[in-house]
Amino acid sequence: MTMRLAPPSPDQFTSRLRSPAVAARVGLWLGICFGTCFVTGLISHYAQLPDQPIPFPTSPSWGYRLTQGLHVVTGTAAIPLLLVKLWSVLPKLFEGLPLRDVRALVLTGLERASIAVLVASAIFQLATGLANAAQWYPWSAFSFRTTHYAIAWVAIGALVVHVAVKLPVIRDVLTSDIDATSRDRATAATDTPGVLSRRALVRTTFAAAAVTALATAGSTVPWLRRVSVFAVRTGEGPGGVPINKSARAARVEESATSADWRLEVVVDGSTAASLSYDDLRAMPQHTADLPIACVEGWSAQGTWSGVRLVDLLASAGAPADRDVAVTSLQESGPYRRTTLPANFAADPRTLLALDLSGEPLALDHGYPCRLIAPDRPGVLQTKWLSRLEVST
Repeated sequence: MTMRLAPPSPDQFTSRLRSPAVAARVGLWLGICFGTCFVTGLISHYAQLPDQPIPFPTSPSWGYRLTQGLHVVTGTAAIPLLLVKLWSVLPKLFEGLPLRDVRALVLTGLERASIAVLVASAIFQLATGLANAAQWYPWSAFSFRTTHYAIAWVAIGALVVHVAVKLPVIRDVLTSDIDATSRDRATAATDTPGVLSRRALVRTTFAAAAVTALATAGSTVPWLRRVSVFAVRTGEGPGGVPINKSARAARVEESATSADWRLEVVVDGSTAASLSYDDLRAMPQHTADLPIACVEGWSAQGTWSGVRLVDLLASAGAPADRDVAVTSLQESGPYRRTTLPANFAADPRTLLALDLSGEPLALDHGYPCRLIAPDRPGVLQTKWLSRLEVST
C-alpha cells in the first residue's frame, strides 16, 4: 500500500491570528529593520572600497561604529519578526492560482515570485550575517562580503515589489483596527476567541525583537555588555580592546618580534625611510581616543598613542594629498594590503600606534606598530605594519 502525502489545504488553517492585520504590522517593522540593514550595509561596503569617488569621511570618529552596530542589531532583531511574519502568511503558500483571470493571475504570480525571492534572500542574509558575526565561515565557494552585498540588492528589490503589490491591503489593514475581519480568509475562525489575541501576538513579537536587539547591542554599547548574552565580543582583551585575529593565526610571531623589523616608507617608488621600532619611539608621540569597530558588529574605545602618520610622511618628503598603500607582515589574507585614502592620511588623529591604554601594544594587537584611524572599518586598521607606500 502506497501512502501519498498531500499538501495542506488553505482551509485547514483556521487560526484568526494568521491574518493580514498581523502580517502587515509585523511586516512594517521587519521592513524598517531590513531597510536599516540595507543602508548601513551599503555604508560598510563603500567604506571598504579601495577607490571611492567621494572620500569616506573621517568624522565623526564613531560614525562607522554606529552604523555597523545598527546593522548587526537590526539584522538580529529581524529574526523573530521574520519568523512570525512567515507563520502568519503560511496559508497563502497553499492557495490555488486564479487561472481564469489573467490580470489576477499576473498579480498573484508577481506576488508569489517576489515572496519566494524575498524569503530566500532574507534567510540567506540573516544566516550568513549571523555566521559572519560569530566569525564562522562554513562555506568556501563564495566571498561573504561580495555575496552578502549582491544578495542585499536582491532582497531589497523583492521587498519593494512585494510592498507595491500588497500596498492596498497594507494600507487598509494598518488604518483599521487590528481585530477587523474584512481582509481575513473566509476559513479563519474569527468568532472564536482563542488563547492569544492578535494584539498580544504582535506585542509579544515586538518584545521578542526588542529582547533580541538588547541581547546583541552589547557588542557596540559597553554598558549593555552584562545583559547582552548574544554579543560576540565582551570588551575583554589587552587595553580593553578585543582581538579578532591573533599573531599566531596571522603567522607573524617571528617577523613581528624580530630585531630586524623595519617600517619601510616608499615615496614615488623609492625608499624614503626605513624606521626601526626605536626610531618610531624617538619621534614626537601623540594620543588619540578612537574606537575600533569591526564588520561583525562589535566595537571598543581605545586610547592609542604613537606617531602621527601625517608627521611621518612629511618627514619622509611625501606629498600630503596622496593615498597610502599599507602593507602588513602577514603573508596572506584579503586585507594584507589596503589603501588608506588621502583624507585619512592627512587627518591628525590617524596614528602609527605603538601603545594602547598607556602600555606597549600587545603582539596580538599589532606590535610593533599598527594603523589606527578615525571612522574606519576594523579590518582596514592594519596590524603588524611593514610598509607604507605613497601613491604617485
